[in-house]
Amino acid sequence: MLAEVLTQVAIVIGLVLPIATGVFIGRKRLSRTVSEFRPRLRTSAPVLLLLGAVLVLNRYMRQNETNVGFYMTETIRSIEGEFVLIFQDIATPMLTEYFTASYIYGYTFLLLFPPVAYFALSDTTMFRRLLTAYSLNYALGVVLYVLVIAYGPRNVLPEFVSETMLYDNNPKYQYLTGEVNRNTNVFPSLHTSLSATVGIFAYYTREEYPKWFPVAVLIAISVIISTMYLAIHWATDVFFGLILATVCVTLANMLVGRWSLDDLRDRLDDDSLDAVRDQLGR
Repeated sequence: MLAEVLTQVAIVIGLVLPIATGVFIGRKRLSRTVSEFRPRLRTSAPVLLLLGAVLVLNRYMRQNETNVGFYMTETIRSIEGEFVLIFQDIATPMLTEYFTASYIYGYTFLLLFPPVAYFALSDTTMFRRLLTAYSLNYALGVVLYVLVIAYGPRNVLPEFVSETMLYDNNPKYQYLTGEVNRNTNVFPSLHTSLSATVGIFAYYTREEYPKWFPVAVLIAISVIISTMYLAIHWATDVFFGLILATVCVTLANMLVGRWSLDDLRDRLDDDSLDAVRDQLGR
């Protein structure tokens, strides 16, 4: 069943990505990207390696989590009560299908397309900041998953959320989500933090990609709402997911763009040259 679901997701994303690339990026940027591929890749290599390492570590830690954190399910419920149950009042089969598609397919597309779009920009700063923000989201998120042990509405209130619960309406998707998450991986909502991160970067690049900005915001909002509508996350998880996104984007903006490998190399060369001159001066 997992292979079947993965195939479905791959087919959908494989069809949508080229269309989005043509609509939002355009042939001119793509042709320039091909000619400048190597220097852009060389400049971006450190962040690509960082993201790869973080994803490997993230997967390992999720699969080997030990219950050493704080049990916070009741604390979260005491903070927000039964807020997520309001979605049961507006639930319809059509809405359930929409938010299911947003959670599975929309989220995957939302994470995969921006790196392609920002790599197509001549200046790789935004691309490197995005990947750094992704890395920070995953790194900080998995630490919080270890520290905060909590169950989502689908585990705590199953009898009240069965109408919209993802795994009741589309049980096949539990094979996919089970590969990357445990039942206690709810605080904060990484779907929320990463979607909000993409939305913020879409705002930053609204001049370069004016058509992408409203689409990214719509998908991001849909994904964020879907986490509560489908009874996966509490509103508290979503709120702190938004905070996590803000922190990660802020840190990425601070860390990326101040230095580059070329600048560091030039600085080292200058220092070496100064040292040689000092020796000759003696």
